[in-house]
Amino acid sequence: MSSIMQQLLAESGLSQLAEGKIVSGVITEIRQNEVAVDIGGKSEGIIPASEFIDIGDLQIGSTIEVLIEKLETKDGSPILSFDKAEQKKNWDNILTKFPEGSIATGRVKAKVKGGLIISIGVDAFIPASHVDIQPPKNLDQYVGQTYDFKVIKIDQLRKNVVLSRRELIEQQRGDKRRLLLESIQPGQVRKGIVKNITDFGAFIDLDGMDGLLHITDMSWGRIAHPADVLKQGEEIQVMIIEVNREKERVSLGLKQTTKNPWDEIEHKFPVGTKVHGKVVNLVPYGAFLEIEPGVEGLVHITEMSWTKRITKPSEVLKVGQELDAVVLGIQKEDQKISLGIRQLEPNPWDMVRHNYPMGARVRGKVRNMTTYGAFIELEEGIDGMVHVSDMTWNRKVNHPSEFLKKGDEVDAIVLDVDPSQQRISLGMKQLAEDPWSDIESHFKIGDVVKGTVSKITTFGAFIELKDGIDGLVHISQISEDRIEKVKDHVKPGQEVTARVVKIDREERRLGLSIKAANYSNDQLAAETASFEALNRDSSSDMMNLGDILDAASDKK
Repeated sequence: MSSIMQQLLAESGLSQLAEGKIVSGVITEIRQNEVAVDIGGKSEGIIPASEFIDIGDLQIGSTIEVLIEKLETKDGSPILSFDKAEQKKNWDNILTKFPEGSIATGRVKAKVKGGLIISIGVDAFIPASHVDIQPPKNLDQYVGQTYDFKVIKIDQLRKNVVLSRRELIEQQRGDKRRLLLESIQPGQVRKGIVKNITDFGAFIDLDGMDGLLHITDMSWGRIAHPADVLKQGEEIQVMIIEVNREKERVSLGLKQTTKNPWDEIEHKFPVGTKVHGKVVNLVPYGAFLEIEPGVEGLVHITEMSWTKRITKPSEVLKVGQELDAVVLGIQKEDQKISLGIRQLEPNPWDMVRHNYPMGARVRGKVRNMTTYGAFIELEEGIDGMVHVSDMTWNRKVNHPSEFLKKGDEVDAIVLDVDPSQQRISLGMKQLAEDPWSDIESHFKIGDVVKGTVSKITTFGAFIELKDGIDGLVHISQISEDRIEKVKDHVKPGQEVTARVVKIDREERRLGLSIKAANYSNDQLAAETASFEALNRDSSSDMMNLGDILDAASDKK
């Protein structure tokens, strides 16, 4: 041993070494991960580099105090600790230096179960729940970092110090919150950090307190989810929308920091303008088209095609598709724009008057039927309608299914065309002459006719005669005897012989009598003579046989 080393050890009074004692030692060598220290023993002790805050501050030949943990190991070298020497010295004045409630600066030494070990001169413990306001998922990121901590508990007997960084942050935030609430005003634009994202919005850290940025205030346009616009940790500029100082709540807006695209919408997209956009949403009644960020217009399902019968928008459009449209209308207050796609093409109904003039004969297929008529497809998307009253001259049609069925090919005459209402009125009966215009050439009162029972009612039976004309046999004209039910005497499809007893041109009705079919001329004359008195005061020239027969039945 050199004379200098012996002199240093003698001066320090550490010639007698003992475990647990703090002694002075001389740094003899500084390696990458360890430091060799001579304390005057048989051999040098080795101290890990991790016990020093910065190994670069050490110099060979300088003196440091170390704690002797073990005087001599098997190889004869001592076990020394610089860190424990420092802690032992610091424990003597820990309460003086860092009393409970004080702020201590410390370096994170290591991660342990449940928290971190912090060096503040002595080893202290910080629970994971006290590391930050939100307990971190990964504590490794803190190792090696230096922070300020609040001393919340000291146990001298157990040599325990418990720290909290969270309480310090909360205290600092509380001070900042009070200052922020005093100065913040609606309309101000502030810097903030995206702290947390939810389905309904995002919480923004305003450096003192959190404000809520609702999803509806993120963009002038459509947003599916806040995460589509923001990401956690991002720094943004937000506008203060509302401040509630009592409840310490702040509402924020992001879209308000940019100009509202709807402010000058009428000048930007006047009615009739052709626009280009992207389909952003499909609904049962139409499609929403984004024509610029924050501005969407609705293409109603009725404005997609002049002729195609579209039942749902997805038949012709898909989300993400780009297309042109025409502005049909603007409701600025409600932020609504009506768009049309079919307006980009010529309207085929503009040619309907030319293609289907009144009086023209047309042919088409029965596409659909309603209670009041049948729709005939003349070409794709162009239908004409035949009303039930225009299907036949000869009978009253209650429903088109009595006369037609879906898919039938039929001929008709164009009766009227209204392009503005997209209507074409057709008639089928107009293809033939009206037999009622000269009904006397077909039937006269007193004629005996044959026909088939086509329909039974409670008041009589309809008989189909020649030329498709129907006659009605009233219940009183079926038999000489009084009957209760028509169906007990005649059946549908049954052939019968009857006599024409009444012709009503205005009502287009033909009255028949089965019971009078076999009357001789003398019998008819007798019936007529018996009731001539009924006609003397009448203004008509002749009483119908039906009236006479009805009166005769009543008298009997």
